[in-house]
Amino acid sequence: MTLRVIGAGLGRTGTASLKMALELLLDGPCHHMFEVLGKGDQITWWHQAAEGDMPDWHEVLDGYTAQVDWPGASFWPELMEAFPAALVLLSERDHERWFESASNTIFSPPDPTLTPSDSDKALGKMFAAICRSRFTTELGDKEAAIAAAQRHNDEVKSTVPPDRLLVWRASDGWEPICDRLGIEVPDVEFPHRNTRADFAAYRESRRREQEGS
Repeated sequence: MTLRVIGAGLGRTGTASLKMALELLLDGPCHHMFEVLGKGDQITWWHQAAEGDMPDWHEVLDGYTAQVDWPGASFWPELMEAFPAALVLLSERDHERWFESASNTIFSPPDPTLTPSDSDKALGKMFAAICRSRFTTELGDKEAAIAAAQRHNDEVKSTVPPDRLLVWRASDGWEPICDRLGIEVPDVEFPHRNTRADFAAYRESRRREQEGS
């Protein structure tokens, strides 16, 4: 098994839905930030990469058929080199709507009612290192964050050869992805996952877990 899709799109551009879609199309797991949560080796590998110490990408992504979302989206140049046959899929979203969504979910401060675990702290340090080296540390500044997103997308579009690049939005659905991968379009609705309501429900479940512990 080898990586067939490199997801270069930032978080909150439909990446959780893409994860489900690619897992169905490729009949294998898709790497996402979900895969990093609570996994020490994964957190360490990506943190080291953010500090410039690149891991063996085949080890990091062993067993995966695709990768989307952060942290992998920030390392698309390295992943392109490591997996030269993989399609680079850049998921996009209107920048204003992207910032609003990110601000209310992944960029929002941690829930003050929760006591962060050691894994939570390590994950936070990993993401901070990635933002510092490959995005922006000014996540709460709308202009700075949107400018960083625009730079990211522009670099992908100007660097990746057209025959390896697919620029995609959630409204595009199955067809462009299936066409580029040479796979028949499934007879099911394109998945829709990790909405703001889903994110809020996850935080609430974490709070209840701690209250019950």
